Amino acid sequence: MPFFKFKNIKITAMACAVPTHVIKSMDYAETFGVEAVEKFISTTGVAEHRAAHENQTASDLGCAAAEEIINKKNIDRSEIGALIFGAHSTDYRRPATACVLHKRLGLSKECAAFDIALGCSAFVYCVQSAAALMQCSDIDKALVIVGETMTKMVNPEDRSSAMLFGDGGAAALLEKTEDECEINGLLRSDGNGYKAIIAPAGGFRNMYASTEPMIWADGNKRTLYNTNMNGVDVFSFTISDVPKAIKQFMKHNGTTVEDYDCLAFHQANQFIHKQLAKKLKADTDKMPLCLDRYGNTSAPAIPLTLCDVYGSDDEDKEMNILMCGFGVGLSWGVLSAKINKKDIYPIIETDDYFAEGIINSPEDM
Repeated sequence: MPFFKFKNIKITAMACAVPTHVIKSMDYAETFGVEAVEKFISTTGVAEHRAAHENQTASDLGCAAAEEIINKKNIDRSEIGALIFGAHSTDYRRPATACVLHKRLGLSKECAAFDIALGCSAFVYCVQSAAALMQCSDIDKALVIVGETMTKMVNPEDRSSAMLFGDGGAAALLEKTEDECEINGLLRSDGNGYKAIIAPAGGFRNMYASTEPMIWADGNKRTLYNTNMNGVDVFSFTISDVPKAIKQFMKHNGTTVEDYDCLAFHQANQFIHKQLAKKLKADTDKMPLCLDRYGNTSAPAIPLTLCDVYGSDDEDKEMNILMCGFGVGLSWGVLSAKINKKDIYPIIETDDYFAEGIINSPEDM
């Protein structure tokens, strides 16, 4: 059973960034009809989301969040020994986007940098990986950066996705400490559900697929390059495997939902959120939502939720936080850590992008 425990490693800072462009769900009334949009908002809870502009990527948003941490904490960049980037929305097919971020953040050659290709569970997996790397090495500081630009992968005529997904990026700093603290984790996977959330074309399995829109089983129009989500399979997985894993995690660690100050879960949709609360018998006041304003952002959803709730609160107070990410893969994980409110920063809005990274010809190299 993949349970993990890391001692004397702490999340000492968390920051998030979103694009400035706001798209309201009601903007789709002309496309889908007022009644359909109102039903969507009522069911999912998503009233609006953020969308990156054409040249802005997930790494741009994650980089802004990481810079915020480095500057606010006055971190010596040479002391960062690892950088892990978690996303499906990478800058290139190669190299790893973590290497691009390594250059942009001005980190040393002694810093390990690599990507983890995960979506909704990426933050949990990346924190676990960073902590594991630190536990068995002399690395004292590590950066976890996650992000997605989901809006670039959806078809505007797909009523199941066009209004649901939003863009964002996040970063967290992990440090070794003399304080008595732990990061506990659990990771799960089910590759049998790899088709449940998938963009079938664009990878090396189907590089040159047709770009023509097609009508899929749920009646929505998409190309093979768009994200296709089997809502029934995803919902079934979410209300069965996810709460089961959370309960296993708490049993293993001898805790209950009452032991946590906040349950920061992936922001899938409002209905799923309520179902998880019911399954866990959790107080919904402990389960904050930010998807009403940011949509389902996939990888950065957990830190985005925490920054949304606590970013404006600089109280010096330790909180015991239970985090859970779940989705594309199928992949899911649970994480618990103590984080100080003052180390969770307000959400940044930015349209900045890495102009040097746009390569359209040999002259751009």
